[in-house]
Amino acid sequence: MRRRLLFSTLVVAITAVALFGLPLAFVLIRLQNNAAHDLVQHDAATVARTLQNRVDSGLPPDIADAANAARSLPDRYVSISRNGRKPTTFGDLPAPGGVIIAHAATENFYVTIEADKSVETPGVTIGLALTGGLAFLAVAVAVVLGTFQARRLTRPLQELAGAADRLGSGDARPLGRRYGVPELDRVAEGLDGSAQRISDLLAAEREFAADASHQLRTPLTALSMRLEEMLAAADEPAVVREEGAAALVQTERLAEVVGQLLGRTRASPVGTPERVWVDDVVAQQVVEWDPAFRRKNRKLEVVGDKNLRAYVTPGTLAQVVATLLDNALVHGGGTVTIRTSQTPKSVVVEVRDEGRGVPPELVPRIFERSVSGKPGGTGLGLALARSIVAADGGKVVLVRPRPAVFAVFLPRGLRGGSDDPPVVSGPA
Repeated sequence: MRRRLLFSTLVVAITAVALFGLPLAFVLIRLQNNAAHDLVQHDAATVARTLQNRVDSGLPPDIADAANAARSLPDRYVSISRNGRKPTTFGDLPAPGGVIIAHAATENFYVTIEADKSVETPGVTIGLALTGGLAFLAVAVAVVLGTFQARRLTRPLQELAGAADRLGSGDARPLGRRYGVPELDRVAEGLDGSAQRISDLLAAEREFAADASHQLRTPLTALSMRLEEMLAAADEPAVVREEGAAALVQTERLAEVVGQLLGRTRASPVGTPERVWVDDVVAQQVVEWDPAFRRKNRKLEVVGDKNLRAYVTPGTLAQVVATLLDNALVHGGGTVTIRTSQTPKSVVVEVRDEGRGVPPELVPRIFERSVSGKPGGTGLGLALARSIVAADGGKVVLVRPRPAVFAVFLPRGLRGGSDDPPVVSGPA
């Protein structure tokens, strides 16, 4: 493309030089020819006036006067005639062909001067040299400007093509450059916008994969524990039925989690908030998590107000409570207490343990993604819990860092607000 641009610029420049240079050269040649003819004419008039002035002054002109007057024109052929007499000539007669002839007459004299075309040569040569120099300069300037313009246009196009290739191969880095050419800048903006959208899509996919793995881990763990209980109690049909029913509940919850995750990929909710009995959700979570706590010789207790109802999407409260219980099981210690209460606008579910709590340096960032208080932790649970509850108009807060107390605030009505975290009393 660079060669084509340079070639087209040269063609335009040469055409312009030809269109303007040739007429200019013709005009300069004509001007030089006219100047040479005027010079010969001036010489003839000078000789004639010189002789006539001597006559007018009363001096008798003779042949010597004419010779002296003609000697000032060594490259001319001069013919002088006085009162119609036989002319007197001086100089060499030019060869036939290119000859310039000039005549001058006074009262007593008639002068003819002839000069060959060589008198025109210096002026014509200078004019043609000037025209050629200007033409060469114009072409040189066109080459420089064409090269600069070709580089200015082809380099951005090469960069845009490279950015498009990278974008097609999955490298979503934005170009981040503008070139001062509106058309190229629009293309660059389009590529940057596409790169940003692809980056967002890739980030959303990675985030979804991480969220899905984290959210599915908890119900799968609970389901695995139920199946282990069933295997251990294979000889006790009543226990098997009980554990089978619990495993079925876990399977249904697992289906709900998958549905919510798929709903996030469609950027649309999979359900609408409705009145949920908080006691039922808490009791279900206690049944699910009690075996895990018993395995670590820890207790799981429930205290607080009863018969509380909150407006929340089905499955949301269960996921959030499960996340807080899992967090207390992994990072906390001692007895874990679930306390339920209410304020004028919110239903509050607190989860507290007796461990060492949240390190001070993590307190301001505890709900950020990838922030974990334990090496190897994903740092996704609390961030997901906060985002899930926020979708229903609630929130999750860290009420007290040591021992750790997390509270879930859920709206009591469809347009319910959220209160500030209450002052936490002593351990239940």
